[in-house]
Amino acid sequence: GWGFLPVQGSGAVLYWMNAIAFKAIIQEPKLPQTDVPFWKVLQLTVSGYAINYITPFVALGGEPYRIIELKNYVGGSKAGSSVLLYGVMHILSHILFWVVSVFLILWFVPASTLVNVACAVIFVMAIVCTWLFTRFYKKGITVSLLKALSRLPLVGKKINNLLEAKFETLNDIDQQVKNLFQNRRDRFYTALFWEFVARVVGCLEIYFIGLALDIDIDFIDSMIISSGSSLFANLVFFFPMQLGTREGGLAMAVMSIGLPASVGIFMGIVTRIREIVWIIIGLGWMSLVKKK
Repeated sequence: GWGFLPVQGSGAVLYWMNAIAFKAIIQEPKLPQTDVPFWKVLQLTVSGYAINYITPFVALGGEPYRIIELKNYVGGSKAGSSVLLYGVMHILSHILFWVVSVFLILWFVPASTLVNVACAVIFVMAIVCTWLFTRFYKKGITVSLLKALSRLPLVGKKINNLLEAKFETLNDIDQQVKNLFQNRRDRFYTALFWEFVARVVGCLEIYFIGLALDIDIDFIDSMIISSGSSLFANLVFFFPMQLGTREGGLAMAVMSIGLPASVGIFMGIVTRIREIVWIIIGLGWMSLVKKK
């Protein structure tokens, strides 16, 4: 019914905030050529996620597309570093959202051994991941990662050849990664802020579905359900569109606050409809830009 409209609207607001974060990473005040038009950043955001939704295994198909399109504006290394930094920022905001959700779960969800263990695991994972990301931002990662991968059997020689052929570009990407954290911290925190707010706004989808179903849930419940389901879905990351994993995560999350699992399954179906609509929008927008 009417709930379809605010669910789609929450998706639009979420993408808008994602684009603000992406543009904050791309733009450097001292480099006018990095001032990419916002509509283009928004298009790359929507189209990139549309490709990611339908890409099996880690859902990274949209990143090469974003780099290819963005390099026409800012050059190859800047495009590569910007997309890489945004991807890491997106993950970092997820971790921050999960940490906030841990405290909400411990406060509002009835205590049990399983809930307490799950919260402890999430908190430890967050600390480890934050430490890794700090090292990434301070030292870069592309060159060191490829050097490590070049020692692998079978593929090591090809990776080493790639490293030698593209060393200057990869090193430039690392320098730009370090530059964001060391010299453009205002942009770093701006991007992190908007990505985190986007995670919170995304919970409105669950809230509006609950209202449409005449279920008594508040926004805190929506955050708990959203964080629990997204954590489970991201742990099982190799399914295209997270098929089945999100529904299972939603079913477990709604059960934790005393609702039947069928409510979670229905919420999963509604979010699929929202995703399909935005996949059509993203791919259609991409096709339109390509024709122009």
